[in-house]
Amino acid sequence: MVLVQEADFNVAELIERLRTGSAGQAGAVVSFTGYVRDYSPDQATDTLFLEHYPGMCEREISDLCATARERWAVTDCLVVHRVGELRSADQIVFVGVASAHRGDAFRACEFIIDALKTRAPFWKRETLKTGAQFWVEQRETDAEKTQSWSSLPPA
Repeated sequence: MVLVQEADFNVAELIERLRTGSAGQAGAVVSFTGYVRDYSPDQATDTLFLEHYPGMCEREISDLCATARERWAVTDCLVVHRVGELRSADQIVFVGVASAHRGDAFRACEFIIDALKTRAPFWKRETLKTGAQFWVEQRETDAEKTQSWSSLPPA
């Protein structure tokens, strides 16, 4: 399941949904929760405004989850990504993966969050405490991390 929404989310409820939704097959649930942080190294962030391409964004994330299911023994995936205006330290993204085995769950979760950062059509505009604004550029290290998954053999 993929949700792109303005509303905040409850991590404990999402993990429980993964655990119980796997029909007793989940021996492991691995999750990642990302938070709004300062992007500018020398100035504090006031807000981060996220825009997305509706429909296309959800499809791309769903495709990432499908790829994770093909590569690893995953019983369920759940991704929640927020859009709109977020304040520093707000939750921004949740990625959860259920699997019979922890290794598959860890790898699939890491793959999804790495690929989501470079493939899902989100745009981030940061506003600093000073009032200055700028669009957050994709980091080369994120693109390299996503690319590294394509050279790994399936589990």
